[in-house]
Amino acid sequence: MKLAVIGVGLIGGSFALALREAGKVSRVIGAGRSRENLEFARERRIIDEIAPDAAAAARDADLVLIAAPVAQFAELFAALAPSLGQQALLTDAGSTKRDVIAAARGALGKKIAQFVPAHPVAGAEQSGAAAASAGLFRERRVVLTPLADNPPQAVQRVEEAWRACGARITRLSAEEHDTLLAAVSHLPHVLAYALVHHIAKRDNAEQLFAYAAGGFRDFTRIASSHPEMWRDICLANRDRLAAELARYQAELGDIARLLAAGDGAALERLFAEARAARNRWLKSSS
Repeated sequence: MKLAVIGVGLIGGSFALALREAGKVSRVIGAGRSRENLEFARERRIIDEIAPDAAAAARDADLVLIAAPVAQFAELFAALAPSLGQQALLTDAGSTKRDVIAAARGALGKKIAQFVPAHPVAGAEQSGAAAASAGLFRERRVVLTPLADNPPQAVQRVEEAWRACGARITRLSAEEHDTLLAAVSHLPHVLAYALVHHIAKRDNAEQLFAYAAGGFRDFTRIASSHPEMWRDICLANRDRLAAELARYQAELGDIARLLAAGDGAALERLFAEARAARNRWLKSSS
């Protein structure tokens, strides 16, 4: 299989490495904005060849993965449409799905049936080809949001590719996906960025950071994630994210009232319920 990866970073590079390790690809063509990153990817044998652009990368490919920031998708779909062969499949790794699908419908025309949307719920705060790993998707969830236009065999082929990477596959509608991920992925990233920004802009920021320890480091780890990527995700899913922010603000309001009232018993109950819920989640996800 000839694979084209548009955006050879953490996700795109890991997809290529995992499929190569599984013996599922014979050649990998990469395209992206950073020549330096692409050269590094070729040196690491993540890709075999650097294409001048997305359209050239997709030409004669059996499978094309778009793993770029979601704001670039409309332009990329338009560029890829003429190069996509009749038997080729196109998938993506976008963290939002409603906007991605709308962009695909606007650009691909009749070739929309060849696009099977996906989102690997896996990653790290690092970015670029240097962070790519063949094991990134092992036992991690990949969500497919198939279209009514997709033939069953197209969905199956994309699912098999992700399974070859070691992933666990689930299917959701685009609406369900964006609602769920707003709560458990997009909101936590916003909170981490906001806390670090809040501390960094204070007059005694240097002193505050000097005393920050493990709890601060754990909570804010994802604030080291790619700012452009997360800007695009937040804007693309802003309606669902805004609703989650409102719910979280209400929760913080409840805690503020407990503190003002000195209600230690209620505060402890809240903490205990949260700890129990997290422990159940950890046990079920292990």
